Amino acid sequence: MADPLRTWVDGREVDVPSTIPAIREALPAERRADFDRAVNTAGVHEIHAVMRHWMLEAVPDPEADAIEDRLLREEAERRGAA
Repeated sequence: MADPLRTWVDGREVDVPSTIPAIREALPAERRADFDRAVNTAGVHEIHAVMRHWMLEAVPDPEADAIEDRLLREEAERRGAA
């Protein structure tokens, strides 16, 4: 069996779920139906990207979320000014 996947969150190393059941379990209950739908409708050429997306969503990263929120606000402001 391969070593578990890991990433860094808030300066500490954390495991990343890497199986469908583990990802599903790590997600908030309200996101599980979306995950199931994405996995069940992905074709063979898309499944890797779908899994990567949901693996990372299953690992909360408040700092990354704050950066994403800031970038989305800045983009909205930029588009509003255009």
